[in-house]
Amino acid sequence: MQASHTNELIHETSPYLLQHAHNPVQWFPWGEKALTKSKEENKPILVSIGYSACHWCHVMERESFENEQVAAFMNEHFVNIKIDREERPDLDQVYMDAVQALTGSGGWPLNVFLTTEAKPFFGGTYYPPVKMYNRLSWMDVLQYIVHAWTQRKDEVEAQAEKLLKHIDTAGRFFNMEINDHSTDYFSVDQVKQIRENLMKNADKNYGGFGLPPKFPQFHAIQFLLAAHYFSADEESHMHACESLKAILQGGIYDQLAGGMARYSTDEKWLVPHFEKMLYDNALLVAALSDAYQLSGDDVFADGIHKTLQFCMNELRHAEGGYYAALDADSEGEEGLFYTWLYDEVVDLLGKDAAVFCKWFNIVPGGNWEGKNILHCTQTKDIFASENNISVDDLNRIIEEGVKRLLSVRNTRIRPGTDDKILFGWNALQLTAFCKAAAALNNDLYKQEAIALHRFIKTVFVREDGSAKHSYKNNAAKHPGCLDDYAFYIQALLLLQEITGMDIYLEEAEHLTRYVIEHFADEQTGFFFYTHQAQADIIIRKTDIYDGATPSGNSVMASNLLYLGIIMEKADWRNRGITMLKRMNDSIIRYPGSFGVWAGLLQRLCYGEAEIAITGQGSEGVSAEVMQLFIPNRVLQFSAVTKDYPMLQNKSFENQPLIYLCEHYSCKAPVNSVENLKKLLKK
Repeated sequence: MQASHTNELIHETSPYLLQHAHNPVQWFPWGEKALTKSKEENKPILVSIGYSACHWCHVMERESFENEQVAAFMNEHFVNIKIDREERPDLDQVYMDAVQALTGSGGWPLNVFLTTEAKPFFGGTYYPPVKMYNRLSWMDVLQYIVHAWTQRKDEVEAQAEKLLKHIDTAGRFFNMEINDHSTDYFSVDQVKQIRENLMKNADKNYGGFGLPPKFPQFHAIQFLLAAHYFSADEESHMHACESLKAILQGGIYDQLAGGMARYSTDEKWLVPHFEKMLYDNALLVAALSDAYQLSGDDVFADGIHKTLQFCMNELRHAEGGYYAALDADSEGEEGLFYTWLYDEVVDLLGKDAAVFCKWFNIVPGGNWEGKNILHCTQTKDIFASENNISVDDLNRIIEEGVKRLLSVRNTRIRPGTDDKILFGWNALQLTAFCKAAAALNNDLYKQEAIALHRFIKTVFVREDGSAKHSYKNNAAKHPGCLDDYAFYIQALLLLQEITGMDIYLEEAEHLTRYVIEHFADEQTGFFFYTHQAQADIIIRKTDIYDGATPSGNSVMASNLLYLGIIMEKADWRNRGITMLKRMNDSIIRYPGSFGVWAGLLQRLCYGEAEIAITGQGSEGVSAEVMQLFIPNRVLQFSAVTKDYPMLQNKSFENQPLIYLCEHYSCKAPVNSVENLKKLLKK
């Protein structure tokens, strides 16, 4: 059936923008055409930002953007621009800061009103079609803006200037005044204070941190795992591991096919916001890898396998990259694809239904809005004992039941796939493969990492170091952001560790030079989010928060510290240390918002373990070493002499030797991993 409306978005590749291509609203993509139209017609700009897996974005589209009368008003009075926040995180970041400054909160859909110079002056998130939830209706907002623009335009533009100055300086939670000679930085007392402040916000009953909606906060979990390694703090270890187990057993995790949803709407991890994002699952695998190395608990190994299998089954593109996300909705209803009726499961499983339903907490009447979200609340040994069956029988019932439910679920209408491929998120997935390969000594994941690197380098990165952010339909577009580079450099360093191949280290060095040249803010020592030559953004932001994904600045600081050692570049290392010193106070006070920074501070407090493995057989020994949890390691191995600082003045013999060094000063080499563990304990 031919659509009755088509707008400028029809020429885009973003699934989110294409979802709106047949709205009666005359949407434009961000670009010169729309911005020029605003100036020529003296109309304010409405920028509406969302992403394809966003439930409330779909709701607002159905309620308002598909409404003929609402669309007619928008078309008459505004130049309307749709932005995919994942495709243009640089624009989303600026306008999200504006809305948060205006309202104290943010989210998506993000609706922002701009002057003809693209400067924000008013905005909010979701607006209903009629006034409710203590929110103005969408038409109320539109009429208010039209009145303000036509009657008080000078005030509007003054407000925009004031707001722009505010967002230029907002979020600069760093201290420009530091003492390079002070010993107050990176102390054990500071690390202890960070841990205590983090644990004040810990949910001791159900794991994780804070009140609903609960996000996983993997950066904080990884900090606690490292805290146990350095100080044998049992509370940190327990909370980190129990939090990960609660996520793996909860409704936030797909118990049938693997993969984690974005967050939980309740404290028990039962009811997720059902969208599945690539970055969340990559970060989950990274945290599970740390937990498995530290504890050896097979629950974490199983979680790694199941999550990576989900990514490879449901998000991998035929060329080798990974798609951005799966939608929360199918058939217009959130979670419909993933939930079950009790009678439906009983009919499918017959005699095994009672045990299966009890294990996954499937009950008559449902555990959420009349339906059931599968989740577990016990360990298998306790459950088997209480229900008078063997663990083997329980495993058989679970395995066979999961297969049957999956075969039925696969006949349902699937949630939409956001099939754009993002540089930074694929770099996080590359890190996940590297960490899983190391923790499990798994060659399949190593080969997947090598293949994914090949895809990323081919698709996104140019010879001169410049890069694109998004890829679809054989075309890469939009400028690469700081996150893209930072995450990729980090992944390259890990890929060097698991392969021993110099090409990855050389690429990391080349791209780090490029970032310093084109993204550095020499006034602060940090890095801007956008390239210095990028012209279509009104302000260059400095992002330092570790949120749903790590901050590009915290990861670049980590990269500089690592490369500073392995390439013997004191200026890079000093730059990373300076960044960390300027963040010192904020890390201690707000570790939940600066989790990656906190991990770096802890690492510097306890010193970095430079591990060099040389000689014939060094690759096998290195694989053993990488199965250990050593959160402060810098590792390099080689069977032959190479001109790298960590490999100089070492013996390369028929048998492998392991050197443990600090500041290139090494202890006598040892010939076994067990002996290395003894050295590390000292």
